Amino acid sequence: MRELTATIKTETGLHARPAAALVNSVAKFKSQVTIIKEGQEANLKSILSLLSLGVEQHDTITIKIEGKDEDQVIAAINQAAVELELW
Repeated sequence: MRELTATIKTETGLHARPAAALVNSVAKFKSQVTIIKEGQEANLKSILSLLSLGVEQHDTITIKIEGKDEDQVIAAINQAAVELELW
């Protein structure tokens, strides 16, 4: 299992566009990807699940990846985050 912790810096948090980009960045992988905010968990492969967390600017999130392609998932998430300037 791998974990990534980050603080959201975008003013709008994880609204529809960046949320969709994050979901798309991990959708093709087989690993289970979970995002956690203040003890609430959501499946990062589901846009509705992610949006239900209501992640806003300055929120700290943890992303847990469990599976055979964990390193590739981390790389894809980091690339999406850089492109969207999320953290």
